[in-house]
Amino acid sequence: MTSVCGHVMTLDFHHKFNNWDAVNPQELFTATTLKKEANEKLQMPKFLQHEGKGVDYIVLWLDCDKEGENICFEVLDCIMPVMNKRSGNIKTVFRAKFSAITETDICGAMHRLIEPNENEARSVDARQELDLRIGCAFTRFQTKYFQGKYGDLDSALISYGPCQTPTLGFCVERHDQIQSFKPETFWVIKPQVLHSGGQTMHLEWDRVDCLTKRWL
Repeated sequence: MTSVCGHVMTLDFHHKFNNWDAVNPQELFTATTLKKEANEKLQMPKFLQHEGKGVDYIVLWLDCDKEGENICFEVLDCIMPVMNKRSGNIKTVFRAKFSAITETDICGAMHRLIEPNENEARSVDARQELDLRIGCAFTRFQTKYFQGKYGDLDSALISYGPCQTPTLGFCVERHDQIQSFKPETFWVIKPQVLHSGGQTMHLEWDRVDCLTKRWL
């Protein structure tokens, strides 16, 4: 049993497209892409080939989402060439599906092994390619477009991404709400009950406060 550190492979452009000045950002939408190691220091493909050499079966326990399914096939690309070849139609690759890491779920997953879903893995490949092309093209375009236009703008790199852009929008929207906040008068109900023994009990209202007089 072993593990990986996230994606084994990552998608990138061919090195000839790395020159920002020589390549028009529009070219990145049709530029050649290639798969390369996600972390060259880890040498994960080499490690997986060493661990998988000569095995008869493989059971994939990656995260049970599309990203995990994609990593399943990255692992298989590394291990399948060095696995023992089985004659006939004997299945040698299995996928475990689980939603928790309790003993019951783990044992249940082991007894209900299925095949990895290649369509889900391919959908991640498509998403990665879209992220790469759109993110790099627009990052290069807007960085070069804004350079020198505003004196106080750090335009060394103005990145764009399908995930970070809406997230930035949420942050800006919340910042604007805070900056334009206007305090409103509110009232607090503090009821007290006098016990027959002469003690006063202070009660708390679950709503805490209210902004309109109709509650009073």
